[in-house]
Amino acid sequence: MSAREWLGKDFYRELGVSSDASADEIKKAYRKLARENHPDANPGDAEAEKKFKAVSEAYGVLSDPEKRKEYDEARRLFGSGGAGGFGFPPPGGGAGGVNLGDIFGNAAGGSAGFGGLGDMLGNLFGRRGGASTSTARGQRGADVETDVRIDFAEAVKGATLPLRLSSPATCGTCGGNGARPGTSPRTCPVCQGVGLVNRSQGAFAFSEPCRECRGRGTVIDDPCPECSGEGVSTRTRTLTVRIPPGVDDNQRIRLAGQGEPGRGGAAAGDLYVRVHVTPHPVFGRSGNDLTVTLPVDFAELALGATVTVPTLDSKVTVKIPPGTGSGRVLRVRGKGIHKRDGTKGDLLVTLQVVVPGKLDDQAAEALRAYAEAVASHDPRPEITALLRDRE
Repeated sequence: MSAREWLGKDFYRELGVSSDASADEIKKAYRKLARENHPDANPGDAEAEKKFKAVSEAYGVLSDPEKRKEYDEARRLFGSGGAGGFGFPPPGGGAGGVNLGDIFGNAAGGSAGFGGLGDMLGNLFGRRGGASTSTARGQRGADVETDVRIDFAEAVKGATLPLRLSSPATCGTCGGNGARPGTSPRTCPVCQGVGLVNRSQGAFAFSEPCRECRGRGTVIDDPCPECSGEGVSTRTRTLTVRIPPGVDDNQRIRLAGQGEPGRGGAAAGDLYVRVHVTPHPVFGRSGNDLTVTLPVDFAELALGATVTVPTLDSKVTVKIPPGTGSGRVLRVRGKGIHKRDGTKGDLLVTLQVVVPGKLDDQAAEALRAYAEAVASHDPRPEITALLRDRE
């Protein structure tokens, strides 16, 4: 896709957000539209597939702070044209219009006056004025994001999961060159493979994307039947994703080069896997420490006891010192979550006294005897002193 074609798009409109939308708003809009138009959810729906590709392309630019900044700058420079695009002159140029093709990169030796602007737009389109011919036509593939859900134990110990994706990928029929198998693209006879042509207007010389090859540098006489010459098609693939031990809920894992394929020989984008962790009914987490609340009775706290506490894969014994208060946290070393340095966090056991809902006669009598035995002990001296002052 040429620079003119790309700048003619309104990525904000594709995602249905305003130009001052936050990164979170852009991400939320993309994820909603991607789910609604995903090929798996709309089998055989060409319009949904087209929309899915469009929102993926828009997100690939707007989710990257640098690309978005440069895209916004280009919008300010050219202004928005009809149907949300940019106000470029018509393809024929015309007597009154200035062709801004040279702004898209000076690879063919155009005027130096637009060099800085050409570099800025070169970042958007994956090319710079001093780049080689192959680099000038390349465009890095868009990043892709997907979600997986794992249980609490898998988040703590790590897991290896199969991930099934339907997304744009290098066409398997033509290998990405866009030509029917058995044929090859030929060098454009107009621009000689450069992708740009020079033209003069008065005292100025400009370069613009070649109309014969649309800036690609090659011409495809017999397009691939699967991808229609684009070199990219939507296909379903299965990847194996390794979830590292200790992953947090909502954390993203990056798989380099597993996003959308690049164009013109450029690198593929990345795949980001967002992990959602299902809460555990017993265990919690605090950093790299596992947490568990252990119900105990009053006698165990007052007299001391040795109790058994579960871990994620076994059990340990914990000694409660006599006179321990409810709410105290006991630490069991090395029974928590794996850290990056290979060590493990701890298991934090919170003791919580449980009051029986109903006592039999024997238990009630024993408690009354205990109450009489400790009647001289005031469990709340500060409160008692305060009440005495107010009498």
